[in-house]
Amino acid sequence: MSGAISLRTAIVAGIACAAAGSAATWYLVHARLPDGHRTPAEADVRAYRYVSLDKIIVMLRGAEGEPVSHFLAVDLVFKTPQETERVTREQLPLLRSVVVSALSNYTLERVRQMTLEELAGVINAAFTQAYASDRAGKPFTEAMISKLIIE
Repeated sequence: MSGAISLRTAIVAGIACAAAGSAATWYLVHARLPDGHRTPAEADVRAYRYVSLDKIIVMLRGAEGEPVSHFLAVDLVFKTPQETERVTREQLPLLRSVVVSALSNYTLERVRQMTLEELAGVINAAFTQAYASDRAGKPFTEAMISKLIIE
């Protein structure tokens, strides 16, 4: 009889675990959806274009008394929705200026210590700040580094 009880207990415990797992999964899927919606959010299906901005040259600060100048050359690619591609192209001179301003205070040593992702983060943060101060929306979603030379 005790074997039957333990088998019955194991079956009930298994069913309870399965029910709890199903309930937890349902909650996690549906808790993230807006009220009244029962389908997952749609993926971003916008068409994107890629606009390039080449040969941005920035003079880097040197150590005091250092006789040699150092520079950074960077090419960028902007991921932009198709609807705002023209606006992004029209603003390339402004975007070049923002990059030069953001990177001109860096030293050669500091730039060499940064990863590509960190440098891209600095550039994207500068764009976000520039557009926020103008109270205008960025016409692109992201700036990516396509080439980097540090001399």
